[in-house]
Amino acid sequence: MIWFTDYTLDHLTNFRGANMGDHIGFEFTKVGPDFLEGTLPVDNRTTQPFGILHGGASCVLSETLGSVAAWMTIDPDKFRAVGLEINCNHIRAVTEGKVIGHCVPLHKGRRTQVWQTDITEEATGKRVAVSRLTVAIIEQGTLSTQKEAVHVGK
Repeated sequence: MIWFTDYTLDHLTNFRGANMGDHIGFEFTKVGPDFLEGTLPVDNRTTQPFGILHGGASCVLSETLGSVAAWMTIDPDKFRAVGLEINCNHIRAVTEGKVIGHCVPLHKGRRTQVWQTDITEEATGKRVAVSRLTVAIIEQGTLSTQKEAVHVGK
């Protein structure tokens, strides 16, 4: 198991709250020994004007899974996981149902991690997109110190 502690779906579901994933219907569905999965509905919240899954929604699915997975590998009392870069290749269109994101680590370093999410159509199992997220691991307090410096014009 690659996780810092024994996380469960109940823990992750209670972790959600009011955030982007919640607004668009994201759900965690599986925690494996070295992967994390979640689903996203293809509906009016996640499609673009032409009725197909929005590329940004695929990125939200990938970033949610990758960021949370990275967080699950670190001591949350000492560190934070924050996204640095995301890349997503959109392979085929989906107009209804759900998509499943299956997220695995490609690199788990002390300061950076890289997570890949394969997104498939729930009904057919066909690949819809593949995404790679690079995450920075920073010490707790670093982010708030940066925000304060920006706020006071330093």
